[in-house]
Amino acid sequence: MSATAILKALDSGVMREQAQGLSTSERAEIAEYLGTPSSSARETAAQASSGYCKNAAPTNSSGRSDWNGFGAGLANTRFQTAEAAGLSATDVPKLRLKWAFGLGDVTNARGQPVIVGGRLFAETVAGKLYALDANSGCLYWTFDAEAPIRSGVIAGKSAVYFGDAKANAYAVDIATGKLLWKTHVEDHPAAMITDAPSLYDHILYLGVSSLEEVTGQKKDYECCTFRGSVAALDTSTGKILWKTYTITDEPKPTTKSAGVRQWGPSGAAVWSTPTVDVKRNVIYVSTGDNYSDPTTDTSDAVLALERETGKLLWSRQVTAKDAYNLACNHPGPGNCPASSGPDFDFGQPPILVWLPNGKRELVIGQKSGVAYGIDPDQQGKILWQTRVGKGSSLGGSQWGSAADAEHMYVAVGDIAFRATKEDPSKYEVDPEKGGGLFALDLRSGEKIWSATPQPCGERKNCSPAQMGAVSVIRGVVFEGSMDGHLRAYATATGDIVWDFDTEQEYVTVNGQKAHGGSLDAGGPAIVGGMVYAYSGYGQWSGMPGNVLLAFSVDGK
Repeated sequence: MSATAILKALDSGVMREQAQGLSTSERAEIAEYLGTPSSSARETAAQASSGYCKNAAPTNSSGRSDWNGFGAGLANTRFQTAEAAGLSATDVPKLRLKWAFGLGDVTNARGQPVIVGGRLFAETVAGKLYALDANSGCLYWTFDAEAPIRSGVIAGKSAVYFGDAKANAYAVDIATGKLLWKTHVEDHPAAMITDAPSLYDHILYLGVSSLEEVTGQKKDYECCTFRGSVAALDTSTGKILWKTYTITDEPKPTTKSAGVRQWGPSGAAVWSTPTVDVKRNVIYVSTGDNYSDPTTDTSDAVLALERETGKLLWSRQVTAKDAYNLACNHPGPGNCPASSGPDFDFGQPPILVWLPNGKRELVIGQKSGVAYGIDPDQQGKILWQTRVGKGSSLGGSQWGSAADAEHMYVAVGDIAFRATKEDPSKYEVDPEKGGGLFALDLRSGEKIWSATPQPCGERKNCSPAQMGAVSVIRGVVFEGSMDGHLRAYATATGDIVWDFDTEQEYVTVNGQKAHGGSLDAGGPAIVGGMVYAYSGYGQWSGMPGNVLLAFSVDGK
C-alpha cells in the first residue's frame, strides 16, 4: 500500500480506532515508514484525466433495474431473469474478459457492482464512487465520500444512494456525481454502514453496524455501548423518517474487569441489506452477535419491522447467548464477556422466496455453517435447518446466498490458518481447508448437490474458502473464491462450466495499475449479456487486488 492509502486508513478507514491518540504528524510518519512512495503529482493528474467517456452521462436512469442494489431486487434473491441477464447457460462457457477498470490505491476490492440504465456504479474502500459506462468501462464521473465505502449502492431515477464507514448516508446526482444530501445516521464513534441500502416508494432503508467488536480488545476500553439499528430516510431530503434499534434497552454500566467499567447490552449490528416485503408492508433484517453481557434475544436473529413506522413485529433468534469481541482472542482479564462467543453473526440478508405451493419463505445462511428456512407469515417459525459448514468467526456462510424458483445456493467460507514452516509462532492461510458450494431444496432444506472446493496448488496466500456472495441465473450459479478464481456451476449438478483465474496483472481502460486477487464480500452482477466482478481481498491473509472485471461472450 502507498503511504497515502495507509494514512487514509488511519484517518478515516478501518484503522481509525487503532490510530486514536496519535497526532496528525505521528500518523503521517507511520504511513511514510510503512508505505510505498505515493505517485507524483504529474502521475496522479495523468491517471485522473484518463479513461473518461467522450459523451456526458444520461440525465437519469431508464427506470429498469438491471442489477440494482445488493440482491438485484427487493427480495435479495441475487437471481437474474433470462431477459435481464442476457445470458443463457450455453453462453456462459464462452465468456471472455472484455475490459478491466483499476480501482486505485486499494488492496481490497469489495462491494457490489450495480448496473442501471447502461451505467455501472463501483465503490472503493478509499471512499471513491465511480460511474462508468457498463459496456465499455469508460468513466463518467467520480465522487469522494468522507470515509470508505464498503457496501454497494442503489440507484433511483435521478440519484444514487449509499453509506460510508462513518455512518453517513449520501445521495449524489446520477448524471453528474454532485452531492445532493448527506445524513449522519448514527453518532456512536464506531458506527458504520456496510450494507447497500434498499429503495422502495421514495424511501431508503439501511442498517447500521460498527467496529466496536474490534475496539473491545483494548484493555482500557469500556466495552461496549453500540447498538445496531435500521433507519428509513426520505430520498428527496435525507431526513430520517424513523430509526429502530435492534436492542431496545440502552447500554448501562454492569461490572468491572481489571478495573475497567463494562457496559451492556450492546451489538446486534445490521451488516447486510434490508429485504422489503411489499405484500406484507414489512422490512426484514438480520443481526449480528452481542459485544458484551447481558445477551439479548434479538442478536443472531432475523427481525421483521413494520415498513411505515419501524415497529418491531417479531424476532427469530437462532443462536442464543452469543456475546463476543476480539478481546476473547487474547489471554488474561479484559473485555471478553462471560458468554464468550461463538461469534455466529448473520452477515447476509434474508432472501424472500415464493414456493410452488404458493407459500412464502425466508432463507438465510449463518456463520455457524447452518442454513435456515423461516416462515415470515408465522412469526419467523423455523421450517428447516441444514448444516453446510463447520462454522467459526470467519466460517460458515458469510456475505450472501442466492435463490431461484427451486433451490437456495449457499457458499461456505470456513477459512482456516496454519503455522508457517519457517516460524511456528507465525500463521498463514491454510491452502487445504475451507470452501464449498451447496444447492438446497427450498421446501425442505435437503441437500441436492455440493461442489467440492478446488485445490490451491502452490499459490501463495491461497485459500479455497468461498466467502463472497453467490449470484444465479437460469441454469448457472456464479461464485468467487479466495483462491482468485471466479467460477460458474451448473444449477442441476454443481459441475463447473466456466472458470477464470483473476489473479493476474491487467491493462485497464482507465490507465491505472491493477492486479487481481482473492474474491470476497460482494458477488458477481450479471446483466445485459455481461458478468461483472471485483477481484482483490488483502484481509485474512488473502491475495490483495484492486480491479473491476467485465466479461462478455464476444470479449474484446
